[in-house]
Amino acid sequence: MATTEGEVVLMKGNEAIAHAAIRCGADGYFGYPITPQSEVLETLAEEKPWETTGMVVLQAESEVASINMVYGGAGTGKRVLTSSSSPGVSLMQEGISYIAGAELPCLIVNVMRGGPGLGTIQPSQADYFQSVKGGGHGDYRLIVLAPASVQEMADFVDLSFELAFKYRNPAMILSDGVIGQMMEKVVLPPYKPRRTEEQIKAECPWATTGRTKGRGPNIITSLELDPAEMERRNIKLQEKYRLIEENEVRYEEIDCEDAEYLIVAFGSCARIAQKAMEDARQQGIRVGLLRPITLWPFPYKAIAERAKQMKGILSVEINAGQMVEDIRLAVNGSVPVEHFGRLGGIVPDPDEVVVALKEKLMK
Repeated sequence: MATTEGEVVLMKGNEAIAHAAIRCGADGYFGYPITPQSEVLETLAEEKPWETTGMVVLQAESEVASINMVYGGAGTGKRVLTSSSSPGVSLMQEGISYIAGAELPCLIVNVMRGGPGLGTIQPSQADYFQSVKGGGHGDYRLIVLAPASVQEMADFVDLSFELAFKYRNPAMILSDGVIGQMMEKVVLPPYKPRRTEEQIKAECPWATTGRTKGRGPNIITSLELDPAEMERRNIKLQEKYRLIEENEVRYEEIDCEDAEYLIVAFGSCARIAQKAMEDARQQGIRVGLLRPITLWPFPYKAIAERAKQMKGILSVEINAGQMVEDIRLAVNGSVPVEHFGRLGGIVPDPDEVVVALKEKLMK
């Protein structure tokens, strides 16, 4: 798709992911189709970036195969990614844990749908626990970004790679079927060249393409049979996670300065919550919105600070109540925190949010 610098185009969120990956110098995409994210792979196949940028695009035989291909590509210092939806990401959990344990950078895109099990192809935000808390085994973390627009779907691709390589850690764009399927105006990022092998060796001396003077090739692994060494590795990981928590928290606040009540919502729910906030203000209820952009690291301090002026906080999610647990941890009982959500792929509307705010916090 040829566009001029700064040109505004109309596309789906899933399509924006694909175009941004090509433009951000991605070396490889490995994935498997599943609703509602199949347009990522379909768009890459249509664009044929292997003919223009040299980017590899491969439909793997399964989600398990695709995440292990990402593991291999990441081990060579390449900018690689995969995308899937909830059941597919469940299948990837072992590979994600391996990648985190080996401290490799990569991007995983999850366009959430309803569950559990095969569930529905309709939107959901019920993978919060799986993605933010770490659905695989072991003490590890993903850097998790939650886009609320098609523009952010495009913008967060390069940001995810930047953070992944900065901290040698897998990053995830945690979207949902609303943002993945909706069409909006977007300005795609400018093209950046793919790195040469020499640049990769210089930037990623840990990669299997790098060599230490007088020694053989680097070894990429998450395996360690010595318990003391395994503990040392885990302590190193926890130190890295604390560094990420100190430096990479991102969030947005809207109309919070005079607010008496606070709505916290991410992704598509943040858009619904913003309209609900505006409607509530028209009714004389002073409501603000805090939108976590990074679900991990989570904006605990920002929410705790805002809670000091609030009479109550409402967490709005398309699930049974998952992020609300982190909000309650943040405020530590200093203010009432309630949850409102719809299940089964039903997306709440702003009127329902206003009613929930009144019934749960303004009795």
